[in-house]
Parts: sequence; C-alpha cells; structure tokens
Amino acid sequence: MKPGQPFADLAALGSHLRQELENKKTILLYAYNGTGKTRLSMAFKDIGKQGEGEDEKRDTLYFNAFTEDLFHWDNDLEGDNDRRLTLNAASRFFAGLAELEMDNRIRPLLQRYADFDFRIDTQEWAVRFSRTVDGQVIDNIKVSRGEENIFVWCFFLAVVELAMDPEIEAYRWVKYLYIDDPISSLDEHNAIAVANHLAQLLKRPESKLKTVLSTHHTLFFNVLCNELKNAKRYFINKNSTGSSYVLREETGDTPFFHHVAALAELYQAAQEDRLFTHHFNMLRTILEKTASFHGHKNFSVCIKQQEDDPDGILHARLINILSHGNYSLYEPQQMLDENKAYFRKILHDFLNRYPFNPELFPQAVEATGTP
Repeated sequence: MKPGQPFADLAALGSHLRQELENKKTILLYAYNGTGKTRLSMAFKDIGKQGEGEDEKRDTLYFNAFTEDLFHWDNDLEGDNDRRLTLNAASRFFAGLAELEMDNRIRPLLQRYADFDFRIDTQEWAVRFSRTVDGQVIDNIKVSRGEENIFVWCFFLAVVELAMDPEIEAYRWVKYLYIDDPISSLDEHNAIAVANHLAQLLKRPESKLKTVLSTHHTLFFNVLCNELKNAKRYFINKNSTGSSYVLREETGDTPFFHHVAALAELYQAAQEDRLFTHHFNMLRTILEKTASFHGHKNFSVCIKQQEDDPDGILHARLINILSHGNYSLYEPQQMLDENKAYFRKILHDFLNRYPFNPELFPQAVEATGTP
C-alpha cells in the first residue's frame, strides 16, 4: 500500500476523486463505519450542482442511506388494507417513471433476489406489493425492511441502466454514479451475488458513466476488486484527531481471499457490536472450510473445548448454535446478548488458534461474558 494522501475535509477529498475519474472509469473505496463514507458521497454530489430551483443542474446519480428517504410507507392505518410505498414525485430520481415502463425494467432485476411482485401506480406515485402463496396471490402486502431495501436497490439499478443509454433523455444529465454501501447486513452468499451483478453492469462497454463505490463490507469490496481489475482502489481513514482524512491506494493484486475477507468482516462486526444472526452462517462457513482444509469431516473440531468444560456441555451448545438455523438476509435480526457472547468466544478462540495476519485483526476479539 502506498503512503497516504491527506485531505483537510470531505469536500477536498470529493474534488480529488473527481480529478481521478478524469483518467479512470471506476474508483473503489473501503472505509470502516463512522469514517464519513455517506457524507463523502453527498460532498461529491454537491460539487456537481449548479444553479438553484428549476434552473438547478446536477451530474451525479447517487445511492446511499438517503436514497431510501425517497420511498415512504403509507400503512393505511384506518382500513388496514391498502398498504403502499409512496414515491417522492419531486425527485429527479423518478424522472420518466410512466414513459419508461419502470415496472418491466425493475422486475427482472428483482427476481434475482426476491419472491414477491409489485406494481407501480404512476397516477398516485405509489408502489403496491403482492406475493403468491399456495397458488393464491395476496395483494397489498407490506414487505419486510430487508425486502424493501432489495426493491429500492433494484429500482436504482434500473435507473442506472437507463442512464447508460444515451438515447434516454430523462437521465442524460448523469455523468457520475456514486454508490455507497448498497445493501447492509449482507450474508456471504448475497454479498458475492450482488457484487458480481453490479460489476457486470458497470463493465458494459457502451457505458460512459464514471463510478465511485464505497463500502465497509470487506467481502463485498474484495469481490468488486476481483471483478473490476482496472479500478483504482483506496482505503479511507480519519487522522488521529478525526478532523481530516487520509486516502491510501491499495496496489496489491488481491486485497483478501474470500474466506479471509469474510473473517475480517465478522471481526469488525464483533468489534462494533453489530452482530446479526446471519453472521453465524458466515462463521460456520469459515469453520467448515478450515476443517476441510485440515482433513476433518466436521467443523466441530475448530471449536475449542475449554478445560473447565470437561463434560463438553458448553462445547455441544456452541456446535448446536452453529448447526441449526439458516438465518436470512431479508429478515436481519440482532443477536441475543447470550448468543453474542457465544459468537465472540468461538471467533476469539479461532483467531488465536490459527496464525492469521495480525495486521487484519489488530485487537483480540474479547470473549467476555460467556454464559
């Protein structure tokens, strides 16, 4: 990794990224949560704004935490029947909604990830969802938060496809794409699937758009690096005082192998106390690969049995937790405190048992509080 380049604020960093894109098509940014990734995306977008009101011109189509604010639920609290997701009609994000048949553009994208359907009412600026159960169509359902996020993401991808087409006037103003953490709380499989799909879209030769992608998700970043080999890759850090930023270029051929990237993601999740139930799936996958590499048939050999657990009661409990449940991306649930303690114990013992690069895991994952 090359020495870092300092920037006084996010506006200066955003200007630098625009300069980099004069000679590059894609930039990949990795940064931990709280570094300022979302605020950087807004600073980048604001640099391209000119004029005010009806005369305002922009050049950046962005996806970040604020994109979800363009969609708002009307739950029909009185009738409890006509549930719909309303759209912000004033946003240029929805330009040409009726004329461009967005339903037919979104649906093939959504079918990659979800089993529900939808219809867009261009008169009411609303989306209604449905799902087929046992051959019966159930209308006006309220999808889960995770499913809503998937729908918004696919809506954005459909808009990107339109922005790539120079014949589509509604999105001809788009020169840059800025995508910040497209989907949070991804499990290992879905992180790879979404990253691969996005990379294939951005590699279309007919596209002239310049793109910045930022994420805290190690595995997602790793897959993008492998798929977009010509992209510039950077790590963003705050300086010690937190008042300025450092941009470091990553020049290695491969930032991480997939299993190490997934392990680094779990390590970071444990450090930041943002552990979800599907992280058990990721950890079990890593243990299974490790056991297989060492010639064992079962991942249980990778879970340390403590000296104060001679009967193996705790050991059996830990294996049982990892052996049952296929936790879903679409229904992410925070772990119970008891299971957080179990998770940290397994991860702590695993990292101390096998000689991984200590630079990737600078602090030991504390296994305190184990029931």
